[in-house]
Amino acid sequence: MTLLSNMTLGLETALSLTNIWYCFLGVFLGTLIGVIPGIGALAAMSMLFPITFYLEPTTALIMLAGIWYGTAYGGSIASIMLNLPGTPASAVTCIDGYPMSRQGRGGVALLMTTASSFIGGSIGVLVVMLFAPVIAGYALRFGPADYFSLMVLGLVAASSVSDGSAIKGLAMVLLGIALGSIGTDVYTGAYRFTFNMIELSDGISLVALAMGVFGIAEVISSVGRVDGGSVDRNSARWSAMRPTRDDVRRSWMPTLRGSAIGSFFGTLPGIGPTIASFMSYAVEKKIAKEPSRFGNGAIEGVVSPEAANNAADQTAFIPTLALGIPGSATMALILGVMMTHGVSPGPRLMTDHPSLFWGLIMSFWIGNVLLVLLNAPLVGMWVRLLLIPYRLLFPAVIVFVCIGTYTVHNSSFDVWMVVLFGLFGYLMRSMGWPAAPLLLGFVLGPLLEEHFRRALLMSRGDLTTFVANPISASVLAVTGLILLFSLRAAWKGKRVADLPD
Repeated sequence: MTLLSNMTLGLETALSLTNIWYCFLGVFLGTLIGVIPGIGALAAMSMLFPITFYLEPTTALIMLAGIWYGTAYGGSIASIMLNLPGTPASAVTCIDGYPMSRQGRGGVALLMTTASSFIGGSIGVLVVMLFAPVIAGYALRFGPADYFSLMVLGLVAASSVSDGSAIKGLAMVLLGIALGSIGTDVYTGAYRFTFNMIELSDGISLVALAMGVFGIAEVISSVGRVDGGSVDRNSARWSAMRPTRDDVRRSWMPTLRGSAIGSFFGTLPGIGPTIASFMSYAVEKKIAKEPSRFGNGAIEGVVSPEAANNAADQTAFIPTLALGIPGSATMALILGVMMTHGVSPGPRLMTDHPSLFWGLIMSFWIGNVLLVLLNAPLVGMWVRLLLIPYRLLFPAVIVFVCIGTYTVHNSSFDVWMVVLFGLFGYLMRSMGWPAAPLLLGFVLGPLLEEHFRRALLMSRGDLTTFVANPISASVLAVTGLILLFSLRAAWKGKRVADLPD
C-alpha cells in the first residue's frame, strides 16, 4: 500500500465518532493532569489503564496516546506560572518561562508554547509516518536472537542514559524482570515464585504495579510541595497573551531546531522528551548572540524545549510500534495495552493491523489540533486549576486509583498490591532509585525470556547464536559499549565525590 492509501485508511479509522471522542478525552485529561504538578503522564495513564480493557485496541491506544502528548502541553503551564514543572520534560521551561511570568509576560509564554508545541508535534508525526514503515521493513528480517539483543539494548540504554546512577538503573531493570517472571511458565505450565498464592498464578498485575509505583508514590511525594498562592491570574488574560513582533521573530528558528532535536532523540530508547528538551535548550544558549538573556525570560528558552519535547513524544512511538521495543516507561504501558488486547507489537503490526497502526498515527494530527483549540482559549481555566488546594486533590486521586485497580479483576488483592507498590515506590524515590527502569524490566522481561528461549530452541542450545548473526552481534556490541561508558562515568563520578574538599 502507498503512503496516501495508508493515510486514507488511517483517517477513516481516526475520524470515527468513537475515536474522536476518546482522542478528545485523552488530550483533555492529559492537559488537565499535566497542569497539576506531581501527577504526570505515567500516573495519569496508569489511573486510566483499566478503562482500556473495555475499549477496542485502536480506541484504547488513541486515548492513552492523547494523554501522553497532552501532558506535555499541560506541563508547561505549571512550569511557567509556578516554577514547578507539571512533567519532567517541562522542567527546563521553568528556567525562562517563570521569569517571563514574573515580568507580567506569562500569557505570552503560554501562547507561544502552545504554538511551538503544535509545530513540534506536527513535525514529529511526519517523522513517524515517513520512517516507521521503513524501520519495520528492515525489522521483518529479524529473528529471535536479534529481538533478544534489541530488548537488551533498550533495557540497558533506558537504565544507563536516564538520570541517576547507572548501577541503580540496572538494578531496577533486574528487579522488574524478576517481578515479570512471577506466575505460570509459558513453556512448562509450572508456577514460579507464587508462594502458593493463587492470585499470583497469572502474575503481578501491570495495572497494580504502574498505579502504585507512579500514581500513589507521585501523589505522596507531591503533598506539601504544591502551592498555588503565587499564580498571577492577570497574565493569563487574552489582552496579556499577544506576542510582540520581536517575540515571533526570535521564536520560529528555535522552534524548528527544537523540533528536529526532539524528533531525533525521541526515537532513541532511554532518551525521550526530557533529555531532548534539555539538549535543545543547551543548543539555543550555545548559538545565541546574547547568551546572558537566557535565565532572565528569553522566549527562545521557552519555545525550543517545548517544541523538542512534543516532537519527541510523537517519535517515541517509532521503536514501540515498529520494533516492539519501548524506549520509556510510558511506552511500556502502551505496549502493555497492545499485549493485553492480543495485538503483537513489532514489524508485522503494520501488515497484520494496518487500521490500528495508521489510525493511531492519523489520530496524532487530530489530537494536536484539539490541543491547540483547547489550550488557546482555556488557558485561564487551566491557570485557575492551580489555585485548588492540593490537599483536596490528592485524596480524590487515590480513590480513583483504588477503584480503577479493583475493576480490572474485581479483586481486593490487586488493591493491596497497589498500596504495597505505592509505599515501595515512595521508598525508592526517597532513596534516589529510579522507577521507570523497573516498569521497563517488568514489561520487557517476559518478552526477553521468550525470545531467549526460542533462539536457544532453534539453535539446539547453542549460545553462540547470539553473536553468530551480524545484526544480533552488532546490537550486543553497542549495548556493551553503552554499559561500559555508563559504568565508567559512574566510577569517575564516585571518585570525584570521594575527593576531600
